Amino acid sequence: MFSSFKPDNHIFRSSQFQQVIQDAVDFLLSTPVQPLPPSETFTGAGLYLLYYTGHFPPYSAIAQANNHNISTPIYAGKAVPSGWRQARTPSKKIATLYRRLNEHGTSIRAAQNLNLTDFSCRFVILAGDESSMISAVEAVLIRQYRPLWNSVIDGFGNHDPGINRYGQLLAEWDTLHPGRSWERKWQGQRPNRDQLIEKIQNYFG
Repeated sequence: MFSSFKPDNHIFRSSQFQQVIQDAVDFLLSTPVQPLPPSETFTGAGLYLLYYTGHFPPYSAIAQANNHNISTPIYAGKAVPSGWRQARTPSKKIATLYRRLNEHGTSIRAAQNLNLTDFSCRFVILAGDESSMISAVEAVLIRQYRPLWNSVIDGFGNHDPGINRYGQLLAEWDTLHPGRSWERKWQGQRPNRDQLIEKIQNYFG
């Protein structure tokens, strides 16, 4: 009844799938740069890239790269539709992606050593069947760009972990950029800031 096991018999490959994912990435990169958060509310889920052009010294290489051409993201992320994990179809249009970008704007605005006006974004809305590609496209973006806040400094996309976790190790991002409400209440250990800056320097080579 059973045939001999060969792993190759269970590997699915699709050049068409790879091309569709790349088409979505290319479309995202072709969209106009917008302020963070965008100036008008919109509905839908999707993906985004954040860019930095400010004067925080450890990020000078990114700022310089974006000085004349916005091309080097500091963060890549996604906003999935409501009910996505349960494969439910949303009953109404929700501003999922806009809300996520707005949350990021709130985090940056709270940071003591960052200015929101130094950030911008690109984003793509994926609706209907295309929304199933969101996680796959995000993975490609992170592999392709290795954005600093995805690959080296963690914690930017965090929400308030709750009072029961204020005694744990603080996220690296909040150590570098203090100011979010839960950071001010933190009672646990904090990463070594000098070591974090060294990690960033090593990342840029």
